[in-house]
Amino acid sequence: MIISIYRWLVTAIAVLSVLILISAVTLVDIKHQNRKQFMELQKLYKARDQLDDEWGRLLLEQSTLVRQGRIEQIAREKLEMVIPDSTQIVVMKIKKDEEKQK
Repeated sequence: MIISIYRWLVTAIAVLSVLILISAVTLVDIKHQNRKQFMELQKLYKARDQLDDEWGRLLLEQSTLVRQGRIEQIAREKLEMVIPDSTQIVVMKIKKDEEKQK
């Protein structure tokens, strides 16, 4: 009887020891995965910040490129466009009745 209690106790201690070992290894693995994911999150935050900076630069560049003066300058220099004088402007009036017939 004492021997069976002793065996049961040794078996219980062995099982509990194995469970504790498995628990410890699992805990270490979970902490390792947590650290890896935290490092990945930090990389993603850094990438987000870089993209935010680039977005701000692009908005500034866009506002510079669409200025009326710049558009007019490009039209004059590259497309050789000029503002017509009053003799070159023709105003056409369309009657509403003619519009309906078309």
